[in-house]
Amino acid sequence: MSGDPFDEGGGTSVSILRQPKAVWATAGASVVAFMGIGLVDPILPSIAKGLEATPSQVSLLFTSYFLITAVAMLVTGFVSSRIGGRKTLLLGLALVVVFAGLSGTSHSVGELVGFRAGWGLGNALFVSTALAVIVGAAAGGSAAAILLYESALGLGMACGPLLGAVLGDASWRFPFFGTAVLMAIGFVAITAFLKEQPRPARKTALLDPIRALGHGGLASAAVSAFFYNYAFFTVLAFTPFVLDMSPYRSGAVFFAWGVLLAVFSVLVAPKLQERFGSLRVLAASLVLMALDLVVLGYGGHTAAIAGTVASGAFIGLNNTVYTELALSVSDAPRPVASAGYNFVRWFAAAAAPFLAPKIEEWSDIHIPFVVAALAALVGAAIVGVRRRALVMEAEEHLSEQTLPAAPASSTV
Repeated sequence: MSGDPFDEGGGTSVSILRQPKAVWATAGASVVAFMGIGLVDPILPSIAKGLEATPSQVSLLFTSYFLITAVAMLVTGFVSSRIGGRKTLLLGLALVVVFAGLSGTSHSVGELVGFRAGWGLGNALFVSTALAVIVGAAAGGSAAAILLYESALGLGMACGPLLGAVLGDASWRFPFFGTAVLMAIGFVAITAFLKEQPRPARKTALLDPIRALGHGGLASAAVSAFFYNYAFFTVLAFTPFVLDMSPYRSGAVFFAWGVLLAVFSVLVAPKLQERFGSLRVLAASLVLMALDLVVLGYGGHTAAIAGTVASGAFIGLNNTVYTELALSVSDAPRPVASAGYNFVRWFAAAAAPFLAPKIEEWSDIHIPFVVAALAALVGAAIVGVRRRALVMEAEEHLSEQTLPAAPASSTV
């Protein structure tokens, strides 16, 4: 175990590329699941035009998606501990296939928002279970499995806008149909290659994630991540309207953003954590993200493009550190701690896409980015104020671990 209390270890003596087919099937479906988050970025203006909707109405595509995702975090552990990880994955994939396909048939923004809510439920069931399944089936220990999962996350976040741009250039409906097809392929692959894994000895109750938030360290991590997520999803959901570019150009910008997110999440973050410590890296990254948001909001068009791309680096760092923090700081089972943490932070992902265009309507185009920058600073302040307690609680928890940790539920 490393000196950093948030380094989970686990060993990577086996290459992450030498994995069973079940792991690759789950990781491949995870890539597509994360593609669905940024898929609509390049086509938001096209959707608004095609459905004669305002930016604030179209932003509800994110709000409905993540609001359902947040609430579903209380259900996923309850479901998976009763029907098993494989069936939970397949249920989630089936829901995504159905609702992504229906999204492409929408004739009003209300229909599309409703279908995205169903999509969010399916995605929550899938992503909250995928990491636990990968950890359980992967060769090379939990560290290799988590690295593989983070790679899938980064690849999906990078490729989602690109797929949205390529298919959306012909019609805003095509990216939704494309996602449905890809997820159907993932459904077949998991059906063929993934065997059911042992169910946990204790079934998860619906309120277990809420009870886990009674732990001060986990609650602090969740509240800090809430403010960070507000800043994150202001970039993801509001910036496309500010850039006002064609689907291809907007897709290219967010592809570059996603590449930086993947590189900093998987390659850069571990090195910085080893040298400076997790909490220092997190606090510094949040402050730099706040500065970047101010530049994005007040700079010209070129500065907005550069600021959008650069934000991917800070988001990649933050995602990695928050993941380890949430899973290490409390004594709750990892899936339960993750569910409680995600329950809190995804509400910000639902709020930001709705509030950012509203704030613009009430003020001007700069202020939504100022609010997002302030949110990032609040997240950093919480980390600073709670730093000593977070480190002590994590060290105490990890020092008590004498057996390999239980598989984690996704915090993404």
